[in-house]
Amino acid sequence: MPKQKTHKGMAKRFKITASGKVKHRNAFRGHKLSHKSAHRKRQLRADNVITGKDATNIIEALRPGM
Repeated sequence: MPKQKTHKGMAKRFKITASGKVKHRNAFRGHKLSHKSAHRKRQLRADNVITGKDATNIIEALRPGM
């Protein structure tokens, strides 16, 4: 049976930390920033942590067979 492959699209968007949490970059930070307040842009700088079944699905896609 062939090996399972890592989902490359997810690998570019999510990072699994050493403790097993799933981090991702906030949306709404790519362009059209001129009308957004400094407070909103500052809040969007931080990475988000994904929890629950979403995190489990991402981990399974990034670490096949584990």
